Amino acid sequence: MKPSETIHIEHYSLVNALGRGVQCSLDALRSGRSGLTECDFPGAALQTWIGRVAGIEDEPVTGALSLHDCRNNRLAQLALMTDDFHTAVASVRDQYGPHRIGVFVGTSTSGIEATETAYRQRDPQTGCLPSEFDYMATQNIFSVADFTQRYLKLNGPALAISTACSSSAKVFASAARYIQIGLCDAAVVGGVDSLCLTTLLGFNSLELVSNQKCMPWDVDRSGINIGEAAGYALLTRESLGASRIHLAGYGESSDAYHMSTPHPEGLGARMAMEAALAMAGLQPDQIDYLNLHGTATRTNDSAEDAAVSSLFGSSVQCSSTKGWTGHTLGAAGITESIFCFLAMQNHFLPQSLNTSNLDPQLSANIAMSCIEKDVRYSMSNSFGFGGSNCSLLFGLDS
Repeated sequence: MKPSETIHIEHYSLVNALGRGVQCSLDALRSGRSGLTECDFPGAALQTWIGRVAGIEDEPVTGALSLHDCRNNRLAQLALMTDDFHTAVASVRDQYGPHRIGVFVGTSTSGIEATETAYRQRDPQTGCLPSEFDYMATQNIFSVADFTQRYLKLNGPALAISTACSSSAKVFASAARYIQIGLCDAAVVGGVDSLCLTTLLGFNSLELVSNQKCMPWDVDRSGINIGEAAGYALLTRESLGASRIHLAGYGESSDAYHMSTPHPEGLGARMAMEAALAMAGLQPDQIDYLNLHGTATRTNDSAEDAAVSSLFGSSVQCSSTKGWTGHTLGAAGITESIFCFLAMQNHFLPQSLNTSNLDPQLSANIAMSCIEKDVRYSMSNSFGFGGSNCSLLFGLDS
């Protein structure tokens, strides 16, 4: 992007297993406190760890939006309420008008947990689903974008992006394009994914779920822990003075190597990172921190390491933050982007939690402890099933 096309990050909010609000995440990242707990999700008798948001079962969506009530939209509602995010959007809405603010939300499974529940409650005689079940308002992929737009009283462009684990990274790229071609003046971008049996049991059937806390880049890493999260960021064409962070560049690629396994040399991942650097007009040695996709599976960490090492060598310090929240799937992109914002604004690099013995076959420069450091430019990687890759590059205004 050219300087005249800079997209500013004016406000953001975050809810995950670490708590509600960005301060909870910041405190945890600083102190090394993980949000992972032993799996207690109803119906998932698995020996694993999960990143569960406490209390969501008791906070339904009510009133005019009650039709949208499901675990996923409850999680979205929490993030819209926290960190004064809805207030910040209301201020920009008053300035630009509701029709000039877009909504772009990433999710992988949306409200599928509502469908799981409905099928367990089918009429034993007819097989009919409960009358109160509404597919369009809950499971449908657009449900969370629709809910977000309605909750914030906006009526500009709105879309949902579902590209597995890169979903809520790609929303930044889509929103930037909409703003730059004049379809809107501001955008709410976000990601929401909630725990459900489909993902817990599905990833377990793929033998990707670890029975211990995930250990990215560790020689003994054995798979992922699944978490849930919701996060939002408010993007604007012009700086309104609330933040000094901007979207410096983004890169997207699709290596289409395999349905669930990345290219072993990380070719698509490297293409995405190179594209983000090129858009920002930066060299690899100018990046101060790289938040890795870092799922802690054998193949994903190995492939990403190959891509990062071939492009950056050992010049950039990296970490995976999934040891705090678990892999939040379609919400990973927004979650880890906000972790980058926190690192930039608070002058530190979060460690790769739970990693104690680095795999000697991997060579990326992994932060094994919290490091005090000024961060001018940070990059966040999000790589999804099927080779859907996105790298985001953020800058801190001087």
